[in-house]
Amino acid sequence: MKKKYVLVGTGGRAEFFYGAMVRDFQETCSLIAFCDTNQTRLDYANQLLVEKYDVEKIRTYKADQFDEMIQAENPDIVIVTSVDRTHHRYIIRAMELGCDVITEKPMTVDEEKTQAILDAIERTGKQVRVTFNYRYAPHNTKIRELIRDGAIGEVNSVHFEWALDTQHGADYFRRWHRDKRNSGGLLVHKSTHHFDLVNFWLDTTPDTVYATGGLHFYGKENAERRGETNFYQRAYGSEHAKNDPFAIDLEANEHLKSMYLDAEKEDGYQRDQSVFGDGISIEDTLGVIVTYKNNAILTYSLNAYLPWEGFMIAFNGSKGRIEVQVREQSYINSGGDKSDEGKLDEKVIRVLPMFGEPYEVEVKEGKGGHGGGDPVLLNDLFGKPAEDEFNRAASHIDGAVSILTGIAGNHSLRTGQAVKVDDLVDF
Repeated sequence: MKKKYVLVGTGGRAEFFYGAMVRDFQETCSLIAFCDTNQTRLDYANQLLVEKYDVEKIRTYKADQFDEMIQAENPDIVIVTSVDRTHHRYIIRAMELGCDVITEKPMTVDEEKTQAILDAIERTGKQVRVTFNYRYAPHNTKIRELIRDGAIGEVNSVHFEWALDTQHGADYFRRWHRDKRNSGGLLVHKSTHHFDLVNFWLDTTPDTVYATGGLHFYGKENAERRGETNFYQRAYGSEHAKNDPFAIDLEANEHLKSMYLDAEKEDGYQRDQSVFGDGISIEDTLGVIVTYKNNAILTYSLNAYLPWEGFMIAFNGSKGRIEVQVREQSYINSGGDKSDEGKLDEKVIRVLPMFGEPYEVEVKEGKGGHGGGDPVLLNDLFGKPAEDEFNRAASHIDGAVSILTGIAGNHSLRTGQAVKVDDLVDF
């Protein structure tokens, strides 16, 4: 029997879900309605359904009609892909109205909203799934397997460095994410993936978090300090922005134009704000130390303005070490151009036994995003899930524990003190 779905928030991330549903899971899913604050974006999502996926339009509702939509459409599951600070509102209300929920990460942005979601789950008995696609990437699953099977014994420490490049990383400083009230900053919005991976790999949960960092590259004050003077509020209509590698031209991309530029008339949201303008309240340079319930420690860093994208990680165990390097972006900004695509891609997992010969681990990838991991996640959500020895499907507990690491980090940034995660919420 098909399950009925509605989706809230038709921005950039939404199509990952609804596109898969109407393309690959028609036997198990029925997408019946969209909901958003902006009618232009709702209409564009419907346009994509017709023109890209060759299916019929579905009904649309404005955000203030959410209850009306649930009552009229009677869905089984609500998919939440709205701005992060609104996730809790739709998650909680959907459960109160009798629906299960699938939510984009992060589940929410602070401990009060996290507690409200946990309380609503307890009160309603409904389910919340959090979509951690990084768990499903084959190299990340292989790391879990190696640690589980004792390749380096008991893991005592992890060093994890995440690099965001000047295409992807800069984008967080153009969009709504640049306001920490919307996203919880990169420690919540982005690092929730990474903190979840550590929980997943080590099969443990965080105990204490200490964080430091700040806005060191983006923002008007940093640009002025470096002697840069051509500031603009946004790329649209700016002569200064035409040759600026940090600007994005919405008019040059029909998809972005239709989703954002054409929708501005309704809500004034500007997708192409200057990364060197005012109004940025998130950090771009971060360092975190986490201790875990199993006594392992994590040293973690994130920088959002680097010449390449991906991560380097080392696991230090009682029987050896695992070293990992993953370059995620095919375009390397360091003197490169589009002709460099693919040349520097790499995913390397190297095991160094304490008293044995080092060896590299082969990882078999599949078709689709994240090395074939995205299709597996989507099948878990919308299809007929296969048995999974690695338990990659993330529950609301997984979603809460991952964001609480970042939330604790935000508290530590403000106070300069280490923060106990268990002091933030009651499970």
